[in-house]
Amino acid sequence: MKTADCDILIVPGLAGSEEEHWQARWASRLATARIVEQDDWHEPEPVAWSGRIAGAVRAATRPVILIAHSLGVVASVRAVPSLPDGIVRGALLVALPDVEEAPNLPDSVRAFAPLPREPLPFPSLLVASRTDPYCSYERADDFAHAWGSLLVDAGEAGHINVASGHGPWPEGLMRLAGFLKNL
Repeated sequence: MKTADCDILIVPGLAGSEEEHWQARWASRLATARIVEQDDWHEPEPVAWSGRIAGAVRAATRPVILIAHSLGVVASVRAVPSLPDGIVRGALLVALPDVEEAPNLPDSVRAFAPLPREPLPFPSLLVASRTDPYCSYERADDFAHAWGSLLVDAGEAGHINVASGHGPWPEGLMRLAGFLKNL
């Protein structure tokens, strides 16, 4: 599959994706990509966030690829039972936050617990860092296994965001291209 053959739905996490974030950059560079907007990026509400994702998938006119980061990963996985069958063809899930066990998360983020553990009905990659402050690599591995996702070891990459030095994140774009090629 090529990017021109699908609707790419980019799902940011808490506070959205600032201009320098790789998700915002990809949204501006990939012609078929758009960001799934939320009503409130700073006070997330699980049902509303997942509902926005499901609505964006239903509005798509081509096969969908989800590209989610951080809390967007959790909201996307929570949206799966509401998604129409067969429309989502794959997902790139990056920097899962452990909303169940990570320390120092706001209550609004903890409200997304528990994390679903059902297998995803489409192929997926879960990209995880060994130094993510919001999720241990072992927990990411556990969820990748539960979801049927291929776990991608990003090394010592922090939360794979602007603060950890991942503005454009060309490695991620290459990983996306390889993933799409195999769909």
